[in-house]
Amino acid sequence: MLPATALPNDARTEQRARLRVLVDAIRASNDFYRRKFAAVAADNLESLPFTTKAELVADQAANPPYGTNLTFPLERYSRLHQTSGTSTGTPLRWLDTADSWEWILGCWRVNFELMGLKAGDRLFFPFSFGPFLGFWSAFDSATRAGFLGISGGGMTSVARLRCLLEHRCTVLFATPTYALHLSEVAAKEGLDIAGSPVRAVVVAGEPGGTIPATRARIEQLWGARVFDHYGMTEIGPVAVEADARPGQMYLLERDYLAEVIDPATGAAVPDGTAGELVLTNLGRIGSPLIRYRTGDLVRIATDPDPTGRAWRRLDGGILGRADDMIHVRGNNVYPSAIEAIVRRFAEVAEYRVHVNRANPLADLRLEIEPATGDGQALADSIGRAVRDELLFRVDVTPCPPGSLPRFEMKARRVIHQS
Repeated sequence: MLPATALPNDARTEQRARLRVLVDAIRASNDFYRRKFAAVAADNLESLPFTTKAELVADQAANPPYGTNLTFPLERYSRLHQTSGTSTGTPLRWLDTADSWEWILGCWRVNFELMGLKAGDRLFFPFSFGPFLGFWSAFDSATRAGFLGISGGGMTSVARLRCLLEHRCTVLFATPTYALHLSEVAAKEGLDIAGSPVRAVVVAGEPGGTIPATRARIEQLWGARVFDHYGMTEIGPVAVEADARPGQMYLLERDYLAEVIDPATGAAVPDGTAGELVLTNLGRIGSPLIRYRTGDLVRIATDPDPTGRAWRRLDGGILGRADDMIHVRGNNVYPSAIEAIVRRFAEVAEYRVHVNRANPLADLRLEIEPATGDGQALADSIGRAVRDELLFRVDVTPCPPGSLPRFEMKARRVIHQS
């Protein structure tokens, strides 16, 4: 069912019209969805089946290299991107037509407006431009919108920091992990990032942007406001924090149909209740996703929006992933809950979570890397904090400074053993 709240009637009518155009187009020529919709008569959203990442992975394996979720002949496609493969182990390859790419760039222009970016801002992208969609699209959209976009590809972290400072950049784009790592490098090199012109840090790829302790640490180290953004290579740029609404992310409901469901039953849950986010993108006709189960847990905000915007908001951003839950001695815990505790300790430079599933109830162990010293007292303090707040004991061990891996893109801090 289309969202009954938030959107005015004319906006809901436009959503329905765009959905009909999309479904008509893919019924005619998209083999993937033609098969899925063969037994479905109606085109209202609730009558259409969910789409899962497992289906897409299997389709691409059976029809390499791009699968059959293509609405047009291959000659119409001009861009290729690829997921990280962190949740399935197998990356998805995703093609876009020129029209679909323009739609994605338009979503980013809305993001820039919501974040309050202004003429004269200089945007820095400190990562290698690999196959991921997110920052390619942000960079392209920014330069077309008239911002000065500066790429930090092919540089060391030190060189990226010097470039950012030399060009007096005002907005930094990074994962939360890499924003923290850059601050660590800046401290070692004696570079003053807190006193730099950077006024905004746009983070994505991990849930850290709306974890209060992680967010506060990035803002304190950079002297800048954090804006969390949410999107996926296969779905597009979906949601972002607005300048006046920290801690909540606006769904771009002009371009997406969003549902929140019970992960176990698939039934819709009421606003204010945590559930799995399901998305339909309305403008990516060349390689669409209809009722896509993201696996990400969210909660629709129920408090009034003082700005008067009609779009719904994700309260607390992305709360975790449905498949990331760890069962530890009778307790259910998400990695984000552990990060929320660890990041409150400023002495922690990096950390890693080991999950041993050899027994029916998983054993969990934390490795803590201190910024200086042997870290034993720090490990003991974190162990007490986990026990007091998450209500189970965990083995916390210190490791030598500089020994844990650093990450430019999505961090892989949770290590599963069986």
